[in-house]
Amino acid sequence: MTGRTVTGRTAAGRAAAGQAVTGQAVTGQAVTGQAVTGQAVTGPGGTSEPVLELVGVTKTYPGSPPVSALASADLRISAGERVAVLGPSGSGKSTLLHILGTLDRPTSGVIRVTGRDISALSDAEVSAIRGHQLGFVFQQFFLLDHLDAVGNVALGLLYRGGGARQRRLAAIGALEQVGLGHRLGHRPPELSGGERQRVAIARAVAGQASVVLADEPTGNLDSATGAGIIALLTEIASEGTAVVVVTHDAGIAAAMDRRVEMRDGRILSDTRPCAPATVAAGTPQRS
Repeated sequence: MTGRTVTGRTAAGRAAAGQAVTGQAVTGQAVTGQAVTGQAVTGPGGTSEPVLELVGVTKTYPGSPPVSALASADLRISAGERVAVLGPSGSGKSTLLHILGTLDRPTSGVIRVTGRDISALSDAEVSAIRGHQLGFVFQQFFLLDHLDAVGNVALGLLYRGGGARQRRLAAIGALEQVGLGHRLGHRPPELSGGERQRVAIARAVAGQASVVLADEPTGNLDSATGAGIIALLTEIASEGTAVVVVTHDAGIAAAMDRRVEMRDGRILSDTRPCAPATVAAGTPQRS
């Protein structure tokens, strides 16, 4: 397997897909019926297959000399787990997130999404799995200003197929889940930063994703609003969706079930605190 990049891949595409991802209209095709939904999973204490797994994954970028961005990474994430990925700039956190999200192909190794090895799948097949199983939240919200909250969330469901009414109902349900039932008709310029991030989270979970991958989701928010976003992600995890957060913030990491620390493209440690902490409103947020 080569190190192909499978994203398509502009900021506009991120907003349109709601997943920063595909540029490929893989809706209604037979590929979406290939057992990408409905796998049996359990919570962190369960015994079934992980919802996301890396085995011996490496990512090397060509050059003179080549750059090793990820080296022999092994990681298993179960349903309902909250996982923080920590490390300094250049440690490989973003590369790991892109690999976990199937936004980039590894140079070697195995990636399994809800038990399915995606190594030999086409880009279209991977896009279909991504659209059904993975949700994305970014530091930049990637919302379209001309669409209201419902429209932005519904747009992220295009890659799952279904009619416009079905997508709209799912979007409304997701917005109500994140506490924005009273702001359905508001466009992004009419929303606060915290509300815009909640719209982005609603977009990530509207399709009932197995895993939500969040890249510095509180980086552009004040500390109190950021604490609310982490509490919301915690609530989503309690309902069975695994949540993986890339962060520089030790306070946020302390609120997760697991802390994966990285340096120089390697996973140095993968620990489970005895009891996750609560992110206080005064916890500093870093951009």
